[in-house]
Amino acid sequence: MSDVASDDLRTALRVATATSDGAALVALLGSGWPPDALQSVGDGLAAAVQQQVPGAAELAEQCVLALRDRDWEGDEELAVQLEAVLGIAPTPLLRRLPVDLEELSIVLEGDPLSGDGRVDLRDGEVWSRSAIEYAQEMGEDEDADDPERWLWIHNQGSRAGYRDMVDFARTVDDPGRADRLEIALQGRGAFRRFKDVLARWPGELERWFAFSEERKRGRARAWLAEEGYTVAPRRH
Repeated sequence: MSDVASDDLRTALRVATATSDGAALVALLGSGWPPDALQSVGDGLAAAVQQQVPGAAELAEQCVLALRDRDWEGDEELAVQLEAVLGIAPTPLLRRLPVDLEELSIVLEGDPLSGDGRVDLRDGEVWSRSAIEYAQEMGEDEDADDPERWLWIHNQGSRAGYRDMVDFARTVDDPGRADRLEIALQGRGAFRRFKDVLARWPGELERWFAFSEERKRGRARAWLAEEGYTVAPRRH
């Protein structure tokens, strides 16, 4: 599968997953699985199985095997969730919450200077520090300390993101490119230099975006499970 085709497929899969269009998702996966898409596709397959879309159960089983074979952070949690939907394992004793994992990961691993955030346990909405401060300024944050309303997100910084860059550099086949990336990772300013170097090779840059997003989604899912929650489909 070419980089362009893979990027187009990934975008279409993202749309089908976000809209809980199980039939479209199953049809798209029949064209192949793009690299580094298991986390983003898994939730969509769970919804497709619940919608009883033909072929969804078989694809979900494949996804479970692929997740366990890869074994990144958050992969086991998603595999268990899919097995529960398939009826081949007990349902995890976790509260369902329709949270956007991408938004959660931004607050969870964002700039430490941006501070902590929180999740609204009523609807799964992720609040950044700036959103919280705005609500406070407007006098609309009266129940800020209510543990029944909010799940606090303590910013973990960029350490995991740096490990992602190191791991990604090891997947680059071209020795010259790999050496340049390793040099870029040395010292302060590594995040900016790493992306600047990757920008020379659009295919590698797009592959990095997919890799990074997948890792972040997995960590956000694992964090959520540790807090006692699992991802539920969002209403549209």
